[in-house]
Amino acid sequence: MRVLTGYRTLIVALFLLSSYAAAAAVNDPQQLVRSTGEKVLAEVSARRAELEADPKLIYPLVETTVLPHFDFQRMSQSALGRFWRRATDEQKAGVTREFREMLIRTYATALLGYSGQTIEYLPFKSAPDADKVVVQTRVASGAAPPVPVDYRLVRNEQQWQVYDVVIDGVSLITNYRSQFTTVVRRSGIDGLITALAEKNRNPGGE
Repeated sequence: MRVLTGYRTLIVALFLLSSYAAAAAVNDPQQLVRSTGEKVLAEVSARRAELEADPKLIYPLVETTVLPHFDFQRMSQSALGRFWRRATDEQKAGVTREFREMLIRTYATALLGYSGQTIEYLPFKSAPDADKVVVQTRVASGAAPPVPVDYRLVRNEQQWQVYDVVIDGVSLITNYRSQFTTVVRRSGIDGLITALAEKNRNPGGE
């Protein structure tokens, strides 16, 4: 199963999230993205030699930085689309588990490959009682034109979490939904879980 290999801008986009947010940023989605991004990149930069010597050390960092800020169940439900309603509780848990693991591995690869891309935060407005918002950014690398990266966040019990990332107009979830639909039609939901698990065991494969 080929899962977005070469989706390089996603790798850059995922840099911006971690669980080290200051309390003052909790109710400000843009400030949450900005402040946590700066802190996680600072930690990766400070530990560069250590991480290059033992890349596996990146996984504990990812576990503590990315998990609190992604709504993996909502992402999994959206990516599975109409098939979510047909899935058993066990299958839903399996899809969520393997999808989360795959995104964590993508995030880890991103951090290890960071090469100084810069992020511009566009003006942000939202209603005080909004439960969904979009934080817009542009990611620049060298002389290439900046790439728009939009974060879709939802408020879950007063905590903002990402449920989709739109990169240059392409939704992460929509992209995965297309792939998941193909696999489920061919092999069923259990086949999708197996394919994701295999991808996680062999992240360098197709």
